[in-house]
Amino acid sequence: MAVTDWKALFAACGECRRCDLANTRHNVVVGVGNPQAEIMFIGEGPGENEDLKGEPFVGRAGKLLDQMLAAVGLSRQHNIYIANIVKCRPPKNRDPLPEEQAACTPWLMQQIEAINPKIIVCLGRIAACYMIDPDFKVMKQHGEFIEKDGRLMMGMLHPAAILRNPNQRSVAFADFVTLRDKIAEICTHTELVFPE
Repeated sequence: MAVTDWKALFAACGECRRCDLANTRHNVVVGVGNPQAEIMFIGEGPGENEDLKGEPFVGRAGKLLDQMLAAVGLSRQHNIYIANIVKCRPPKNRDPLPEEQAACTPWLMQQIEAINPKIIVCLGRIAACYMIDPDFKVMKQHGEFIEKDGRLMMGMLHPAAILRNPNQRSVAFADFVTLRDKIAEICTHTELVFPE
């Protein structure tokens, strides 16, 4: 079913009880950004800050993500959309279980169908393995574009992993530059916006 009403999608997600994550959540974290974006970022699931605020990537990792996005002219306010595989926080930020991912997949697929992005960027190993290939090796394959289902997909290091290992920051930023160059090549409606 195509999403024609984003408010209805958010409301339906808010009522979701398809898995046990509904029992421990504070908020359902559906997504944020421009629903007409040509670029969509997908993470694995909300953490504590995201669960409390109801928005993806708002903690320390989210601030780092916003900085890296801004450096290449991207922002959640203007030209990208950000979602997660699971919309509710797994307890203690553990990895989402396969059955939790499966229960949430219809919501994510509705978002992808509605946005119809040209590029999907998977943040971290779990998102990349789920969206691109179960055998995806994020430390080896990050920054590579892979065509799947008529879209380009790219895996990147998760911002939280960069915070844990700051030596990876320059490697991660190089992937953002690669993304910027690909956007310039294929995304005809994306205007890069740099902070003043």
